[in-house]
Amino acid sequence: MSALQDKIKGNWNQMKGNLKQKWAELTDDELLYEEGKEDEMIGKIQKKTGESKEAINTFIEDMKFD
Repeated sequence: MSALQDKIKGNWNQMKGNLKQKWAELTDDELLYEEGKEDEMIGKIQKKTGESKEAINTFIEDMKFD
């Protein structure tokens, strides 16, 4: 499991809220977390928002959690 996958799994509820704040057009269905399908979910975000995969990954990686 990658460091990004670990971060997503461990902080998903907070991360989901941050993603919805950044890209309000995302739905709960598009942000449905399934272990092992992180890349698929990022692809859905990319398709809906038009952002690059790198921009989405950077946004997620830059999130800070308490």
